[in-house]
Amino acid sequence: MEKSLIDVAVALPVYSAYTYSLPNHLEEMATPGRRVLVPFGRRRVTGYILERLAPAATPLRNVRHILDILDDSPLFPESMIRFYRWMSEYYIYPIGEVIRTALPGGLNPQDVSLFQISEDGRNALAGGLLNPSQQEILQHLSSGEKTFRQILEKTDPKTPISLIYALERQGYIQKEHRLKPGMVRVKQDVFLRYMSKPALDDTLSRSHQRIMEALSRLGEISLSRFRQIMPISRKQMDLLMAKGCIEVQEKPVYRDPFGDSIERDSHPVLMDEQAAAVSKISDSLGKMYQAFLLNGVTGSGKTEVYLRVTEAAMEKNLPVIVMVPEIALISQIERRFRARFGHQVAILHSGLSAGERYDQWRRILNHQATVAIGARSALFAPFEKIGLIIVDEEHDPSFKQDSGLRYHARDMALVRAKLENSVVILGSATPSVQSCYNVEMKKLVEIRMEKRVAERMLPVIDVVNMSRRRNETGIHRLISTELHQAMSETLARQEQILLFLNRRGFASLPLCAGCGAVLRCENCHISMTLHQADGEYRCHYCGFQMPSITACPACGGRKMKNLGMGTEKIEAGVKILFPQARVSRMDRDTVSKKGTLVQILKNLKNREIDVLIGTQMIAKGHDFPHITLVGVISADQSLHFPDFRASERTFQLLSQVSGRAGRGQQPGRVILQSYAPDHFSVQCAIHHDFDGFYRQEIAFRKSLRYPPFSRLIQIIVSGRDKDEARIHARDLGDALDKIQKSGFEDINILGPVEAFLPKLEKRYRWQILLKAFDMKQLHLFMNQTRSSYALLFQSRQIHVAIDVDPVFMM
Repeated sequence: MEKSLIDVAVALPVYSAYTYSLPNHLEEMATPGRRVLVPFGRRRVTGYILERLAPAATPLRNVRHILDILDDSPLFPESMIRFYRWMSEYYIYPIGEVIRTALPGGLNPQDVSLFQISEDGRNALAGGLLNPSQQEILQHLSSGEKTFRQILEKTDPKTPISLIYALERQGYIQKEHRLKPGMVRVKQDVFLRYMSKPALDDTLSRSHQRIMEALSRLGEISLSRFRQIMPISRKQMDLLMAKGCIEVQEKPVYRDPFGDSIERDSHPVLMDEQAAAVSKISDSLGKMYQAFLLNGVTGSGKTEVYLRVTEAAMEKNLPVIVMVPEIALISQIERRFRARFGHQVAILHSGLSAGERYDQWRRILNHQATVAIGARSALFAPFEKIGLIIVDEEHDPSFKQDSGLRYHARDMALVRAKLENSVVILGSATPSVQSCYNVEMKKLVEIRMEKRVAERMLPVIDVVNMSRRRNETGIHRLISTELHQAMSETLARQEQILLFLNRRGFASLPLCAGCGAVLRCENCHISMTLHQADGEYRCHYCGFQMPSITACPACGGRKMKNLGMGTEKIEAGVKILFPQARVSRMDRDTVSKKGTLVQILKNLKNREIDVLIGTQMIAKGHDFPHITLVGVISADQSLHFPDFRASERTFQLLSQVSGRAGRGQQPGRVILQSYAPDHFSVQCAIHHDFDGFYRQEIAFRKSLRYPPFSRLIQIIVSGRDKDEARIHARDLGDALDKIQKSGFEDINILGPVEAFLPKLEKRYRWQILLKAFDMKQLHLFMNQTRSSYALLFQSRQIHVAIDVDPVFMM
């Protein structure tokens, strides 16, 4: 009898799907979208069923059985498999790893290899018969069993990985495989339900009677909730169950990530531009693929357009995905959507616990939510058929994932919508150059909204040329006299102030006063940042910390000059200038604990904060009507990054943060401090001149053949050993050169060169940039290189990452 076959994507860094056969008892359950446990080499790994295969014309040899099916129902709809395959091919990333990225974390069981020292190993260690590297490994294992990664983390970077396997062959260490279950499961809760009164001859104590009275009044209720109302012991429950008075049942429940309930809102009257946008977009819903660029100035009411179009989609039973670039923006837009659509809203983002995210995923699968809101991972919401995808602040680089599957959520929103014949809205007050160019190429339909709600004026922007203030001393080196005066006037009117500086910490450049050496991170080639409130220096890339009283590693001197600035230093300065003001700070340091971000925003809304200081997380999307003054501490800071998009990011950031001012009844004012006030991106931001900026920027891109006039792939080579990383990068560069000469002369290869940050998290980094007019050519080129030089991409000690359409060039 022919065995049924399935196509399985395994959750490993392998590019192909694999064929497995089905045991008879698992035939009916094997549907696409379910996870399976399969043998792979000597391991057991999780896989995802992609499709059932037709029986082969001739019997396939060496096809292995799956071991088990892990889900009662599919984890994703079959309609998403085409999307997963598309992403795998485009980003040159294994299909199983694409699916694992898309799904909630913590689900998959893992076959873990654990190493432990053997008796022969202990004898060899005691006898001193080993070389130093062998001794180091065995000494580490003598304290208990370790995973492969744990051994590598504690040994010399130059220790060859093959040495671990050699010690196993010699019998000095032993390896054992264990199947570790996934961390996330369906949450179960105990529920109580009133059934009937006891028989007439059966008496209950007074406490039992009170329990029965409460349950008859409350109906079915969870045990945890009932115990908040009155105490009940296990013994009391057992007695009432035995008498048939109550039913006790365990049921699955959802973990609630929302917290406070929200009052339903009313529909405001739309402005003409809003109404026109809603009408045009709504007409396309449910018909065909259509992509819109909603280009609306800050405060023009784009969110209300999103709400109205979402309502139109839901009337047609079409699900909606809403994406925002950062978790900091989710709470505000989530509250707006919940106020309009209530329990039909689900949220998906990394700020949730693993269990909460899994439950939100289940709500979508079980058709209990119609709208999914989140950051880039909301792209993967498991709706069967999408009606509408909204990408708010579409210009924001945070939509690009910078590790693992390096996808751009905005671009993939367009792809998913096209595959499902859906509608996409890309919304922004400062659209990306790429999206504006796509309007010119007729790939997007632009809708403009050039008036603020209630005809409010855009804020007046005043510039302070800080290059003429180099002799200022004290706090006025950071906060100019003009900004100081404006803050005084604003506080006197009892209005709120926003101060923006896109750098956290107190001081970003600690120098030794004795020898001038920069205090750098031990793991990264980057200077440490002083966090004065915590009394420590901190690396903002890997998190390495050292006390603020630290000796210079170069000369041993103990006096450090803490130069540079960050939000913490601005906060300290504001408290000196305005001791009576209520000052708060919003950056990654202050919102790291769950709930703190929402609390800061709530305090700002309730006018319990006079001055809010923050990084880019305060610059976009927030709507607080009592903020009338915005101060930009260093307007041109982002201009100095070695990236062709530096001007674009500067313009967008300045325009966005300026747009936080004057969103209420009172007019807004912006004071922009700059050392390069004449740069065209700063000047265009000052005059709210988006079209002028785009004309200059697109001409610059065209002259230098930068995107959107070319396509890029970046290859990042990294390793723990400096020399090995350098040699591997050069070998890969030579391989690329050989493939280029075989028919890919149109592809330009830049590098290999050391990365701008040559060391991050103990890994030395090199990069190669591939540039061409056609992405298909780049894909062919990369696939041929991987095929011809596979070992260069499979090294255990060197990691090679491929970044298609890179955004972060550091």
